[in-house]
This record gives sequence, C-alpha cells and structure tokens, in this order.
Amino acid sequence: LSFLLCFRKSLVTPLVFCLLLQPPQTQLSITTKPNMVLLMADDLGIGDIGCYGNDTIRTPNIDRLAKEGVKLTQHIAAAPLCTPSRAAFLTGRYPLRSGMDAINNYRVIFWNGGSGGLPPNETTFAKILQQQGYSTGLIGKWHQGVNCESFNDHCHHPLNHGFGYFYGMPFTLISDCLTTEPPEMDREFRRKLWLYTQMIGLVTLTSALGRLTGLISVSWKTVTCLAGFSLLFFASWFSSYGFIRHWNCIMMRNHEVTEQPMVTERTTSLILRESVSFIERNKHKPFLLFLSFLHAHTPLLTTEKFLGKSSHGLYGDNVEEMDWMVGQVLDAIEKEGLKNITLVYFASDHGGWLERQEGKRQLGGWNGIYRGGKAMGGWEGGIRVPGIFRWPGVLPADTVIDEPTSLMDIYPTVVHLAGGVVPQDRVIDGRDLMPLLQGTVQHSEHEFLFHYCGVHLHAVRWHQKDSGSIWKAHYMTPVFRPPGAGACYDRGFCPCFGEGVTHHDPPLLFDLSQDPSEAKPLAADTEPLFDIVIMKIGRAIEEHRRTLTPVPEQLSLYNIIWKPWLQPCCGTFPFCWCDKEGDN
Repeated sequence: LSFLLCFRKSLVTPLVFCLLLQPPQTQLSITTKPNMVLLMADDLGIGDIGCYGNDTIRTPNIDRLAKEGVKLTQHIAAAPLCTPSRAAFLTGRYPLRSGMDAINNYRVIFWNGGSGGLPPNETTFAKILQQQGYSTGLIGKWHQGVNCESFNDHCHHPLNHGFGYFYGMPFTLISDCLTTEPPEMDREFRRKLWLYTQMIGLVTLTSALGRLTGLISVSWKTVTCLAGFSLLFFASWFSSYGFIRHWNCIMMRNHEVTEQPMVTERTTSLILRESVSFIERNKHKPFLLFLSFLHAHTPLLTTEKFLGKSSHGLYGDNVEEMDWMVGQVLDAIEKEGLKNITLVYFASDHGGWLERQEGKRQLGGWNGIYRGGKAMGGWEGGIRVPGIFRWPGVLPADTVIDEPTSLMDIYPTVVHLAGGVVPQDRVIDGRDLMPLLQGTVQHSEHEFLFHYCGVHLHAVRWHQKDSGSIWKAHYMTPVFRPPGAGACYDRGFCPCFGEGVTHHDPPLLFDLSQDPSEAKPLAADTEPLFDIVIMKIGRAIEEHRRTLTPVPEQLSLYNIIWKPWLQPCCGTFPFCWCDKEGDN
C-alpha cells in the first residue's frame, strides 16, 4: 500500500506541475496569429436574419455564428451606401477623410471606366496583414474603383491595396447585368437622354423634310450640321449607357478580365468555389479572406435550388441562399481543422433598400424596428447593421453586446490581432474591439459617432457612459415622399442636400436607449438635459471638424464619368468580350 501511494504521488506531482505551466487556452489562442474570415453582405437589412428578430426568413448558419459567438446590436456603418461604407471599412476612417464621400448626388463609383476610387496612399487592413505574413484574398464585390490614368494601371485595384488574390466583380451587381430586368443604373437620366435624342432627331427630320418640300427655308448645310449633331449626341451617351453590361458587369481574376459580360447563371457557384479553394490553399499559414457577397443586392441573383423556397419572394430566396453560402464556408473552415484558430465576422455594408420595388414586388431589405434605410445617413435603418464575431475559446459564446460599435472598428481589431500597428501618420476612427468582445471592458471606446450623408453631416451619436443614455441629434433629415411613407419612393434614393432634406435648428434629439426607433423626438421644455446634450454634441462636432483635412474628391463629376481609355477590356477596345471560365 505504501508503494502504491508513493507511485501515485510520483505521477500526480509532475502532472500538476505541467498543468500549472500550461497557459490558459484563451491566452494561447490570442498569442497565435488567427486566420480571419470577414463576411460582408450587400444591402442586407438588420431585420432580415433570424438572430436579429426575423422569424420568417431562414438563416440557420448566420444564427449559428451568433449562438457560438458575440452579437452586436448597435453596429454602425460609416455611410449608408456601398462605396463610402466599404472605403471606411477597409481603412478604419470616415470616408470623407479619403475623398470617398460625395459633394454631389453621385455618391458611389458609377463605372469601371471611371478614374475615382480608393486612393493608393490609403493603407487598408489587408496591406498591413500582408506585411505581417498573411495570405490575403478578396472574393466577390469590390466597388472601390480600378484605374487612374490608363486601362491597366490598376491604381485602385484590390491587388494594389494589400490583397494578394482577387476574384470577383470590380464593380457592383446591378439589374442592368441581366437582360431580363429593367435598367437600374441612372434610370431617370437615361430616359431624359432618350427624350433629348428624339427631340433633336425630330428637329433634324423636320428640317430635312421642310427643305425637300420647300416649306422651310433652311440650307442643306444646316440640315447636315443638325444630322451630325444628332449622331454625335446619341453616340456620346449611348457608347456608355448602351453597353452597361459589357462595361460594368464583368468578372476578374487578379488583373485579368475573365468574363465580359459576366455569365450570371454561374456567378454564385464560382464565388463559393473560389472562397473554399482559398481556404484550402492557405490552411498551413495565417490567412485573411474577405468574402464580399453579391447577395442581397438587386437583381438578386438566385440559383434555381433556392427559388420559391422562402416566405418573402425573390428577396427572401436570395438571403436564404447567402446563408447557405455562409454555411459552406464555415464547413470548409471546420473540415480543415481551423475553427478554433479562425476569427469569423459577419456584417452588412449598410441598411436595406426600402425604395427598391418593381410593381408590387419588394426587392429591398427590411430594417426591423429602425427608421429609414439605404442612402439615409442619419436614420438608424440606413446605418445600423448586423455584426457577429465568432472565435471559439477566445470570445464567449451566445453573448449580446448593446454598445455603439462601427464597421471601422474591424481595422484596428484585425491589425492588432495580426501583430501589426495601425498607421500613425493619419487619423484612425475605428477602435480595437477585442477588450469589449472578451468582456474585459464594459463600454465601447466610442463616445461620439458622426453620421454622414455624402459629405454632409446629418446626425451625431453621443454615448453618455455614466448614465447609459445614447443621445442622437439630427441636423438634417430626408423629406419622405409620399409624406409619412418612411422613404423617398418618388426618387428611389433619399438625397443628402437641397430641397429633398429638412434642416433642424435646434436639431431633433432622441435617446436611443429608450427610443431606438427614433419615433419620439425630445423637446427642450420636456427634457431637462436637452440644452446640455446639444451643447456637448456641438463641441464634439467642432473638435471632429478640426481633424479633417482637404483631400481630392474621388467621387467628383469628372472622376465618376465613363472614360473609354480606362475601361478594363479582355480584348481590343471596344471589342471587349470573353468567357474564360467557359473555356476552362
């Protein structure tokens, strides 16, 4: 018996010693560079997925992420439209700092053949992670420009911004990419151009007939000039708008155009294949995969397997297909044994598009209890988006955080996890989220968040941490049409300035902690803190504006117009046609 006790003691003592030397699992995971998979939906409303309250659209895979990780309920986009929001996401900076917000009504990149885009001197998180030894890939939508001065300088291209591999659309999905759908891009402007063309043609034809019949005293020289002007005017706009599918609806692999125009029937399967392949190719070293979905942007490309399966028509079908794609990516991570060393993040670039309808069909998303939607820089529905993180063993499971956070926070978060340092020569507006996500701090680092519509400041949020109140002051709000409708159905998009907005002095004030739907504005005579809150926010605006410096406007009228010499082309311009995926 004495021998057995001594033997057991000789085993237990070194075992306990080894366990004491073993660091906690959480600490071990953080000191190891994790893989990072960033999943971003396009135009998805916060009310469109199950874990945020939707009980009719089935999103089991996104819901699983939330169940196994941390869900943010106050995750805010820095802009209510694709181009500026994604610029802020990639750089951790408000988009007007990089010139990626507009002073005009053209608030996104409009052409692959434009000269505007994410400036080469901006440092994306992908560039820093690449310097830290990460394999970096972008699959899907880019929408940050392509070229600056020639058709192949690729100054705005993903490969010039830290991504070592790119497959997807340099532009964004639009209804013009399908021949069966009515046009979406600049629809009203194109109608006017057609009208002007017909009017000029009618004048030319009338002049020619009048000259032939002698009813109008006009020279043949004048008729010839009118005919030449008619042709030039028609060619000037039809050479761009008449071939949108060829110019904008293209797919690229790295610098090479692979489909022009894209074959939409296989786009979803190719994007999923490329995503899974990237994970498999890079499983032996740290990698960053930014999967930028084309879902759920119109024209809602949905494969036959999912058509008619949801309770919300084509839009619901499209969201459910995207959720299935999320599941396939999560399965690929698990299959390669990478689940516990991979940070997965899911979000949308901004709120759902309320005005997007065709007849009685609703083709845009739902923003839950929140007022407004896509293109509205102030109202919550345009900027409050899903935000989910999963990292088993490091982040707690089934956790909800109701603190103000931003898409810009991803920048410093992933940079620090990769062992990098954020740039010190510029303002970084994002904040590292890891302390908040792990529960080591209780409050977000954001005291103020500034909500822009283009370059126009529409609203400001103040997180009063000592009281728990989240005040929000609106200085401008869009004019809804018809009145009380909750959106700008007469325009298709709500404007940022001009006759389409109402200026508020004093500003509209809400306490989002009590009124998240922004239904009941507070008044100075009923809210004792009204004047103090407005004064505090006013001072924050002054301090914020002192940090802004003039930069070139990437979305100026000159930069957004189509320039034939900048058009990506897989042949000899203007004969741009190829299907290299089909050849393979």
